[in-house]
Amino acid sequence: MISQQIRKNFLAFFKKNGHALVPSSSVIPHDDPSLLFINAGMNQFKDVFLGKTSRDYHRATSSQKCIRVGGKHNDLENVGHTARHLTFFEMLGNFSFGDYFKKEAIEFAWTVSLEVFGFDPQFIWASVFHEDEEAFELWRSYLPAERIVRMGEKDNFWAMGDTGPCGPCSELYFDKGIKYGKGRSPAEDVHGERFLEFWNLVFMQFNKDVSGQLLPLPKKSVDTGAGLERVVSLIMGVNSVFETDVLRSLITSIEDISKIPYHGEPAFHVIADHIRTLAFAIADGVQPSNLDRGYVLRKVLRRAVRYGRQLNLDRPFLAQLLPTLIHHMGEDFQELKTAAPLVAEVLTREEEAFLRTLKRGGNILNQVIANSTDSKIISGQDAFKLKDTYGLPLEEILLLAKDAHLGVDIACFEDLELQAKERSRGARKVTEQIASTSVYEEFLHKHGKTHFVGHDSLTTEATILGLVKNGQFVEALHCGEEGIVLLNRTSFYAEMGGQVGDQGILSKHTSLFEVIDTQSPYSHITAHIGVVREGELRVSDVMTATVHAERRARIAHHHTATHLLHWALAQVLGPHVKQAGSIVEAERLRFDFHHPKPVTPQEMEAVERLVNEKIRANDPVRIYEISYTEAQNRQDIRQIFGEKYGNTVRVVDLNYSKELCGGTHAVSSGNLGYFRIIKEASVSAGVRRIEAVTGRAAELFVKDQEQMLESVMTMLKVQPSQLVERIEKLLEEQRSLQHKLDKAQHQALHTYAQQLLETLNCEHGVPLLFAQTSLNPAELKQLADLILEKTPSIVLFLISDVEGKCQFLARVSSDLVKKGISAAEMVSTINPILGGKGGGKADFAQGGGTHVEHIGEALKQLRSWILSKRS
Repeated sequence: MISQQIRKNFLAFFKKNGHALVPSSSVIPHDDPSLLFINAGMNQFKDVFLGKTSRDYHRATSSQKCIRVGGKHNDLENVGHTARHLTFFEMLGNFSFGDYFKKEAIEFAWTVSLEVFGFDPQFIWASVFHEDEEAFELWRSYLPAERIVRMGEKDNFWAMGDTGPCGPCSELYFDKGIKYGKGRSPAEDVHGERFLEFWNLVFMQFNKDVSGQLLPLPKKSVDTGAGLERVVSLIMGVNSVFETDVLRSLITSIEDISKIPYHGEPAFHVIADHIRTLAFAIADGVQPSNLDRGYVLRKVLRRAVRYGRQLNLDRPFLAQLLPTLIHHMGEDFQELKTAAPLVAEVLTREEEAFLRTLKRGGNILNQVIANSTDSKIISGQDAFKLKDTYGLPLEEILLLAKDAHLGVDIACFEDLELQAKERSRGARKVTEQIASTSVYEEFLHKHGKTHFVGHDSLTTEATILGLVKNGQFVEALHCGEEGIVLLNRTSFYAEMGGQVGDQGILSKHTSLFEVIDTQSPYSHITAHIGVVREGELRVSDVMTATVHAERRARIAHHHTATHLLHWALAQVLGPHVKQAGSIVEAERLRFDFHHPKPVTPQEMEAVERLVNEKIRANDPVRIYEISYTEAQNRQDIRQIFGEKYGNTVRVVDLNYSKELCGGTHAVSSGNLGYFRIIKEASVSAGVRRIEAVTGRAAELFVKDQEQMLESVMTMLKVQPSQLVERIEKLLEEQRSLQHKLDKAQHQALHTYAQQLLETLNCEHGVPLLFAQTSLNPAELKQLADLILEKTPSIVLFLISDVEGKCQFLARVSSDLVKKGISAAEMVSTINPILGGKGGGKADFAQGGGTHVEHIGEALKQLRSWILSKRS
């Protein structure tokens, strides 16, 4: 496999040249709300480039999974129709964080292009920002001046956002030859078909502020990205990325499934690309839905299904491509293997649902065409609904409209589509990519970080370094005043990683400060938030910091239980289970995780059993530190996506469960005592939530359940062994009574229908029956059905007045529909009078209103309207 070999050799080259080998991050940008999906190799290092965090290395290399289907980088509609666009691709990259700069970056890129990629140097071109003389001169050591092209800001100046790190960039191109285009240089090759860009070197040397001013960065950095698929297409000498090894293998599988040979058709390209986007996104925890990235993923899947129909694939087929994908990429991306059953299940379920939607959409399209006959045009609203809700592409709508001799309001359709895109953009938070100043920043610079000793001791002597009141530093806090205390050292754990902050007291001889909460408002700073209960506190006072020990222990036990729960869920539900959020408190734990369907009672029982078995085993909870680089390369250690880790990380190790975690934990699993799940529910598409308790809280939960059971037995006057039998007997009695009641009500409705039919009047040849009742909507419909059964020709209108609101229903027999009387028009006529809403079809319509005092007027107006139709 050329792709696998190039990936391996690229990473090996940079590792040999002092770069830390960093695995690809998830495609979900958990800590970056400005993105729907990871779309570049630098995304996982953004905070390092911004100076917000640091790593234990200054050089890095990676092969990053990228998805470009939204926002500024959206290649979705291009895929299938060009030779190079993909929604999923790998970005090979090397990065320097204040280490080397242009000279070394250019030298590395040149060496790799020749020695790793094996490119002929006479076909390589470079572009530079037109003001970047330094880069131009550096490239002259490798290329003749005529193959170094100066380009403007649009092409060769990169910015992270409207503000923040930015700088000139230099791009590498490979000249594929004159048969691909007549442009004589990358600047003249507008469509990029002849001169294929394969590597971009970004030189971050400025920081753009809100006014647009470019300020020099204190540490110049390098971010590079080379598209693996493009590189492999050049190495293989093929015309398109879809001819490269991985994608061509997928196309071969599509040929096998469809029994249709491939001759470059876009449908093959779309499906081969989209299956990678879908598989990697689902494996990383995204579920198709109607919100944010889930909505985008659903669009990708539906696009693949629609193109599959062009290959006569009218049944779910995407899961059949997974074995090929896993064969070629599973070795380097183990998450594909781990999540394979989940991915297959989600794909098949979504395909089945969409195929049903398409069938329903086709029926709705026929209705839209029938309703548009008079106007001779399908409205933009209808066209947009057909595309957005039912997945019918505009091209198909236009074709069917043409067959029916109808036009489509394209202008309105495009306006609605633009609005939808704006809403999608708005769902992503626009964040300022520039480090804001903080009242704590100068404090940290002056005093250094708060030294945390709370893993070893719950009490420590500490000096007050700062006091904050109403957001400002003060010299003292007096009795009764609320504020924040900053110490040089602390035993208090600040809230992070889902674990709530500690509570306790800060004390000295005559002063007492109650710590109500502990937070970290700035990196490495611990803020003790509370109120002065006695005396006063002053800067430089020496205090005794004492954590509420019993509360801390309960929190620690719930935190260890969270790790056990995570492990047990993976054992019972499958290795695809990944944490999506958590809260660890003294009273309970809450754990969110990726799973596509409700956890069954049997599965929850199995999870509880596993956790309690481990509690009884009383395994020691071992805690130790390793480098983050080592942790990233350890398959047996779980990392929680979205958490930010430092150079050194803490491992909580129960042998069978290993997780990176900075929180507090039990000494051994036996400390937890007992574990119970108290609730399981859905949070969002593909995300479930479990609430659970341990120790005394679990005992109280069981006691409450027992007391409730005791109360039920007392009310029913039975022993525990008789309870189920007694409840079953009561339910059977209730069903019998309900059956008798339903029968009596049905008979009463029969009688009522007969009585109403005796009031039927024929006016101007129209049999009319209007009646006001006190029935509920379901009974109203049953009554109408009974009346229609007893008479072949009728205009029926029933209205009920219940608790100040009215419900109404209109029915018109088929013979009178043909004479121009419509139930839908009847309802439309009285809606304004009754302050109502409703609608329906020509033979049946219904609605409701609030102006019950106007019922008489509505009936009078309706009668006049019907008779006017017959005059």
